[in-house]
Amino acid sequence: MQVTVNDGHGTSGNLLLDELHPGVQVISGAPRHLGMMEGIDQGFEAACFIGCHARAGSGGILAHTYSEGVGSLFINDQEVGELGANALLAGYFGVPVVMVSGDNLVAKEAYKLLEKAEVAVVREVLASGAARHLPLRIARERIRKAVIRALERKDHVPLTPPRPVRLTVRFKEYQGALLASLLPGCKMLDSLTVTYKADDYLEAYKAIRLFALLAKKA
Repeated sequence: MQVTVNDGHGTSGNLLLDELHPGVQVISGAPRHLGMMEGIDQGFEAACFIGCHARAGSGGILAHTYSEGVGSLFINDQEVGELGANALLAGYFGVPVVMVSGDNLVAKEAYKLLEKAEVAVVREVLASGAARHLPLRIARERIRKAVIRALERKDHVPLTPPRPVRLTVRFKEYQGALLASLLPGCKMLDSLTVTYKADDYLEAYKAIRLFALLAKKA
């Protein structure tokens, strides 16, 4: 079995490499075309999302959708966060997301979106910046057991992304929407909201990545 770990938080340089299993391949650093999903392709049997946060506006711990400047993201009228958008990209390559860990609010997203995935809740949201955390040892064990259960199951089904794809992104600042509207095919619906249509989901995901980067410039 080959395992690839994608360090997808912040500057993507968070992992203590000498503490990882010696057989693990690591993707780190930024920028990357597919961000936290860099390296995904048809060669993988499963994906696990560890340390997820809920979508922007959900009230979860550090809740955001790729950028603090993005207020909401809709894919064909379904609001999603990073969990949903990333899981759809995995599905584009035929890879099921089999396990998710994070707080109790991202768990709700996972239960709704990924019917058969194992979910490990390791903290309870008290407010957007406060949580009740499990002891580290217990949290690690809960994650470990969830991964084992997930990989032992054979009934996981990849998500099927829509085609064509219509993105609707609401920015928190006018400048983000204005910059996004410069992308060919992108239209402003109002001073904060843009819409973009793509032929397939890989193209749409790259547009999401661009919009998130532009939101940081706003």
